[in-house]
Amino acid sequence: MKKIILGALALIAPALASAGASSNTYDWRTQWPTHYVFADGTDIGLSLKYQYDLDRFSHDEGTYEDAQTNRRKEFGFFVRKKGVYDGTVVFDFQTKTWLDVFFRVQGKALLGSDVGAFRVGFMKTPVGFEGNTSTGSTSFMETSLPMQAIYASRRLGVDWALARKAYLVQVGVYKGGNLQGDLDGRMVAARAAWTPMNVPGDVLHLGGSYSHETPEGSYDGRGRYMPPSARLRALPEAGLAKQRLIDSGVLTVADHVDRFGLEGLWIRGPWSLQGEYLSADVTLKDKPDYNAHGWYAFGSWVMTGESRSYKAGNVGDVAPKGPWGALEFVLRYSTLDLDDGPTLGGTEHDWTFGANWYLTKYLKLQANYVRATSDRRDLRIDPHIFEVRAQVMF
Repeated sequence: MKKIILGALALIAPALASAGASSNTYDWRTQWPTHYVFADGTDIGLSLKYQYDLDRFSHDEGTYEDAQTNRRKEFGFFVRKKGVYDGTVVFDFQTKTWLDVFFRVQGKALLGSDVGAFRVGFMKTPVGFEGNTSTGSTSFMETSLPMQAIYASRRLGVDWALARKAYLVQVGVYKGGNLQGDLDGRMVAARAAWTPMNVPGDVLHLGGSYSHETPEGSYDGRGRYMPPSARLRALPEAGLAKQRLIDSGVLTVADHVDRFGLEGLWIRGPWSLQGEYLSADVTLKDKPDYNAHGWYAFGSWVMTGESRSYKAGNVGDVAPKGPWGALEFVLRYSTLDLDDGPTLGGTEHDWTFGANWYLTKYLKLQANYVRATSDRRDLRIDPHIFEVRAQVMF
């Protein structure tokens, strides 16, 4: 972790020194709230994402307790120069975990030709369209069931991405798990997307992704060896829920895990459709292989007429145009099957209805109603969940 951060700072330091030598006048109206742009275009600043959630549960057989607390308290630092490089360090003080810690340089600045961007550090892996969307810009308060279970999240490694108006290609190689000291192993991953329509308010995105992970064993604090394993599970799309309704349990000894995804997005003015299919195949030593799969689909309507934003293969928040902000309504169905052979992880289906009020570029209010239906080893728990969130992000 220290080597990555120090290495990134070593790369960034010369740029900051040259930028600091340039004089510029700070304009709070365009550079609010926490960044400064030097005369040569170098932009340095701080980032913040704060979310406060309230969850209320019913029809849950006493499984869950109502809760209200902080969901995320993320604080970060960034430095960037358009067309040349960017770097970031982000930490979540709520979960006490490192998030993005990487440095990226554009191929044109490095090699003199626009051959894409090269990145090194701790970053998100490619399999998972919804998972690669910023947690502050998701249409729903929590990611779908299959995304929670199958998405590999962040890993230490290097990747290369080439984004064009009509397509996107990304390839990554990862080694060393995460900055929390977990998930030891190796992974190679790739994602590609075709975007024949790609202008603001008129987008068609069709893509696929694949990763091959080889987990490694590790030693716990007592020096005991823990063999390579995998575990797939999901919460009922409520961030403050403490118990998962479906769970594969620890799958060991895991030889490798193959993840596969298909993704689609359509945006036409205030209307939008998005969907994704995800699967994970876990190859076990001396045991039958295990497969988990699921999918989700959702629709969005921005009542005030704005469109969901899209850039470089990913979606962002709605940018409000009116004095009262933008209002969006969303409906999602997601399903996940963790039953396979002797492993009875369970099945779950969730319907989620949501409303998002984008008061400004930095302030958002969200409300979700989730109707979950689960079945694991003939134990059926079908909670109804009402949740609201207040978010500040810049």
